[in-house]
Amino acid sequence: MKYVFGVDLGGTTVKMGLFNESGEVLDKWEIVTVKDNNGAQILPDIAASIKSKVSEKNIATYDVIGVGIGAPGPIDSEGNIYGAPNLGWGTFNVSKTLSDLCGFTVRTGNDANVAALGEMWMGGGKGFKSIVMVTLGTGVGGGVIVDGKIVAGAKGAGGEIGHILVNPHETETCGCGKKGCLEQYGSATGVVRLAGRRLAKDDKASVLRGKEFTCKDVWDAVKTGDEVALDVAEEFGRILGNGLGVIACVVNPDAFVIGGGVSKAGDILLEYIVKNFKETTFRGCRETEFKLATLGNDAGIYGAAKLILG
Repeated sequence: MKYVFGVDLGGTTVKMGLFNESGEVLDKWEIVTVKDNNGAQILPDIAASIKSKVSEKNIATYDVIGVGIGAPGPIDSEGNIYGAPNLGWGTFNVSKTLSDLCGFTVRTGNDANVAALGEMWMGGGKGFKSIVMVTLGTGVGGGVIVDGKIVAGAKGAGGEIGHILVNPHETETCGCGKKGCLEQYGSATGVVRLAGRRLAKDDKASVLRGKEFTCKDVWDAVKTGDEVALDVAEEFGRILGNGLGVIACVVNPDAFVIGGGVSKAGDILLEYIVKNFKETTFRGCRETEFKLATLGNDAGIYGAAKLILG
């Protein structure tokens, strides 16, 4: 039997998985992401954990096909990362560095792109060759897969869909420093922000009024027919549906796979996105399918393993 390791490098923990060559996960574990000294210990810790697992499972080193890793930041097809501020990293070749440390072939990709690859392989995008993964969480992330391959771009910034301009009249600033980014409306914080603005327009009764609320509270209110929440859902769907329509005209994927914490609202979330998508998108792209992600926090390790398995 041959083996492959999938590594999902996050700012707090490193999720790791051992897979066989058929894509079956044999073991999963985590280690702490030590960011001291500009993250100097991160890759040595990963290499040590991989070596430890090889020893624990009595795996011959020649039976390890390689190690795939997804990391936060722009990463090109050669494994060069162009800075990861939340890890303290500058520009260097992750693949070569980790390979030298662990002794195995290493392939590296941006974490969002790698998660998209995982969803296409074994998750909500299974059965499709070209998908766009949309991660609606604290921010809005994305990953573009065309013909089974990650579209990373010249400097690894391909798939940064959260920062396309959707509202040139926005006055508040996005975390990236621009104004009017998709992330300001489609993320969990964006939904709360939209709801706050809607509540300020008039005095219409709502279960959201007069208290602090979360993105989940907004979607729970949508499900009960709360009129203010329904207005928020319409605005959310319009902005996200239109934004994804632009992406569809460029990429023309088989499907959009929607993941992240916001996607836990379920099918009702898709209803608002798809309705607006179909109303505004070029006719050649209107039949793009929409699916919910299914792998959750494991998407990254699956996608990282797929980097090696091809």
